[in-house]
Amino acid sequence: MKQTLSATAIAITTLITPAFADDIDTVRAFYADILTDPAGTTEERYYEIFSPEIVSIPTPPGGEGAQGMLNTIAFLGQVVPDLDWAPQEIIDLGDGRFVVRSLFRGTPVGPFFGVDPATGRSFEAMSIDIVTVEDGHITHVYHLEDWTGAVAQLTAE
Repeated sequence: MKQTLSATAIAITTLITPAFADDIDTVRAFYADILTDPAGTTEERYYEIFSPEIVSIPTPPGGEGAQGMLNTIAFLGQVVPDLDWAPQEIIDLGDGRFVVRSLFRGTPVGPFFGVDPATGRSFEAMSIDIVTVEDGHITHVYHLEDWTGAVAQLTAE
């Protein structure tokens, strides 16, 4: 009986572990493939990572839902072509949710959050996200970025 329970536990762990590995890979791809290369993001790649019913809170500047996220990513790709968004820590909460603390940096080449014209200066700021992955796709993102700090760096005298 004890051997059967142990074998069952190993089998269940083997079945569950790849799903969690895939989930964290999906989260990593969000930062590596989408946020760090917004100009190169295709709609096809976007939907490999995100659910069409994505909920982003607060609503991104580009609007609600998947189209709003795509609009925002396109904006970032045009205005900050060298954007780099690097997770510093990813905490797996074990239920499909991940807390991600990141540093993001870049140099705007056009109007950016009220800074117009571009100053040629770069920024580096922090973000904290709670990302939910279901069935291999990101379904919810709660996010907080230090855009105020980024703008202050762009306008500093």
